[in-house]
Amino acid sequence: MIRLVLTDLDDTLIPFGVGHTSARANRAIHALLDAGAHFGPVTGRIPASMGTMFCEDEECYRTGAFANGQVVSIDGEVVQRTLIEGALLRRVAGLLDDLCANAWLAIYDSDDLRNVNLVTAHPERIRANPPATWGVSVFGVVSDVEDRGYLKANLQCSCDRDEMTYVRDRLRRSIPELRFVFPSMTAKVIDINPGDWEKGDSVRLIAARLGVSLDEVVVFGDSENDLSMMRAVPNSVAVANADEAVAAAARWHIGDVRDDAVAIALEDIASACARGGVPSFFD
Repeated sequence: MIRLVLTDLDDTLIPFGVGHTSARANRAIHALLDAGAHFGPVTGRIPASMGTMFCEDEECYRTGAFANGQVVSIDGEVVQRTLIEGALLRRVAGLLDDLCANAWLAIYDSDDLRNVNLVTAHPERIRANPPATWGVSVFGVVSDVEDRGYLKANLQCSCDRDEMTYVRDRLRRSIPELRFVFPSMTAKVIDINPGDWEKGDSVRLIAARLGVSLDEVVVFGDSENDLSMMRAVPNSVAVANADEAVAAAARWHIGDVRDDAVAIALEDIASACARGGVPSFFD
């Protein structure tokens, strides 16, 4: 029987560009909760963005892992908070400037969604070729990274996927203390995670704190930053639009995010929980 359901958001529960869950998804989440299961997002986004993403329905994200697992909450209580060292992020910004790549480090205020800045010594390059997020979710430029811990950082890119892959791989070789992963098949973003903590770790932590065995957990994902959680539990599920590596890692497969496939699967799981069985898509 499934007792815990965790899902990525962008391109998994929510189609790219939509920005929030469907009414059907929220109803399905409540059906799961009513059936006695726990539900939560496991996402690269920070807690401050969850209200908008779940249409201000707080019950949908009282449990979850945010900033790729750097913040973990269970029933509204923060039980884990892992920061990225500013000194490491300064090295990222410096290397990007040296590469002259059309990719820039973005650093986030953990509470203020409008306080997001790109870091570069060459702001004229941003003005010449700004990322699509400029003026939408990224609003300023700073020349350096402060000497403190950061809850969230990523790379905002205005280049094609091949150059993004080159930048990701170069950063992996040069700064092995951090992880660099694609959070989406469509967004021009590269996520940055602490080297010793990622989504899979947060899934195991949530399950352990709730007293749930890993074979009672279902996770949903689509992209590279979901791989660690797909590998953490037996019942991993890929949407049809998932990256090839995620699809290969998943045990189960469902429809496309644009068809609300995860919401449909959540309904299936809720029904199975209510009758003490297993979801119909487990075959």
